[in-house]
Amino acid sequence: MNLTDSVQSHAFSDRVLIQSIVGRPDGGAGLAGQRVRAGGWVKTGREQGKGTFAFLELNDGSCPANLQVMVDAGVADLSKLVATGTCVVVDGILKLPPEGTRQRIELRVEKVVHTGEVDPAKYPIPKTKLTLEFLRDHLHLRSRTNTIAAIARIRNALAFATHSFFQEHHFLYVHTPIITTSDCEGAGEMFQVTTLISEAEKVEKELIKKPPPSEVDIEAARQLVSERGEAVRQIKAAKAGKADIGASVAELNKAKESLSKLEERSKLKPGIPQKDGKIDYSQDFFARQAFLTVSGQLQVETYACAVGNVYTFGPTFRAEHSHTSRHLAEFWMVEPEIAFADLQDDMNCAEAYVKYMCKWLLEKCLDDMEFMAKNYDKGCIDRLSMVASTPFVRISYTEAVQLLEEAVRGGKKFENEVEWGIDLASEHERYASLCSCFVYLLEIWMLISCFALTLQILDRG
Repeated sequence: MNLTDSVQSHAFSDRVLIQSIVGRPDGGAGLAGQRVRAGGWVKTGREQGKGTFAFLELNDGSCPANLQVMVDAGVADLSKLVATGTCVVVDGILKLPPEGTRQRIELRVEKVVHTGEVDPAKYPIPKTKLTLEFLRDHLHLRSRTNTIAAIARIRNALAFATHSFFQEHHFLYVHTPIITTSDCEGAGEMFQVTTLISEAEKVEKELIKKPPPSEVDIEAARQLVSERGEAVRQIKAAKAGKADIGASVAELNKAKESLSKLEERSKLKPGIPQKDGKIDYSQDFFARQAFLTVSGQLQVETYACAVGNVYTFGPTFRAEHSHTSRHLAEFWMVEPEIAFADLQDDMNCAEAYVKYMCKWLLEKCLDDMEFMAKNYDKGCIDRLSMVASTPFVRISYTEAVQLLEEAVRGGKKFENEVEWGIDLASEHERYASLCSCFVYLLEIWMLISCFALTLQILDRG
């Protein structure tokens, strides 16, 4: 980057992203003297000099860092700007702050273009550190916090990197359905999608408001239709005029329509419709059971058998009653399918993908990862670097079991018994990984799922 370059406005706005100022190697110092428009939300604000000026820490979500903004009292009412959460758009000149300050650049405001005020007494997101549990009660504002904003940028980077990786390796992106009638290989408990419940509630409210007709009402309507029909026959037999016949037929049709509505309403029953003692899904929206998908694998495999290497990347759902980080009700899953490939090809792809993602975070999201390392996981950056640069060890299932059996003989205790043929538990995989960094199991036990492969293999002509 040429540190003397002019700062560029956003392509679809006249403001400058804060990241393009403070995210430079020089922290923005090379931009001193340039006029810019900046917009964002006040993280912290304070009046100084006995109310003659104020400093605002402004953040627009483009990066974790804030831009320091200095506003003189002659430019705007400072009391409307300093509250945390205030939205402002300002024009000003970038200036070098006094020596010894933490900032490398600051914005001296010449004009306040826009102010979105907040009531400090009611704004629920103070500048103090907040727990994630607290933020769940204020979902519409949680993205203004440093943690949630950093997670959003990291997820955005990982999603972009996922598509970049597979597109660079000539995979075709396939959109698989979110609503499906298939249980993909019994991958997990499924959330059901149905309109039967809402329709049943609607019918129950309707029946309370307007009870169904009785047999007496229906019989009376039938009698009226019979009488109207007889009247039409008599008029026709008397060779009456067209006008009289038309009027009589209209009365008959009206009676028939009324009878039809009564008979239809008489069929309405409270509760979910049933047939032969079971729920009658033929009356559901899709005329059969439907679910939120647990995997796009089933659909994407058909494309792999037609267009070669493909992948799907989208939301999946599991209705499992487990409150752990390994069992989420909703998550996004990457599912590539490789045609004309073997297990080694599959593992090569998985290893390359994981390393690609780690490198992408280190190169594109280092500032957000540094925030995470400082506040949540001190070793996350070191682990990313290690994964990105360390070859994955590949051992067979048999070798993995032997490794675990040796550990047991040496005094290591596992909650799950170790013997050849078992479904390796998470504790077994963790121990094997600790011994050999990253481990692939090359043999797949045919009768029990020993290891859930991230990528599925297709070797079909």
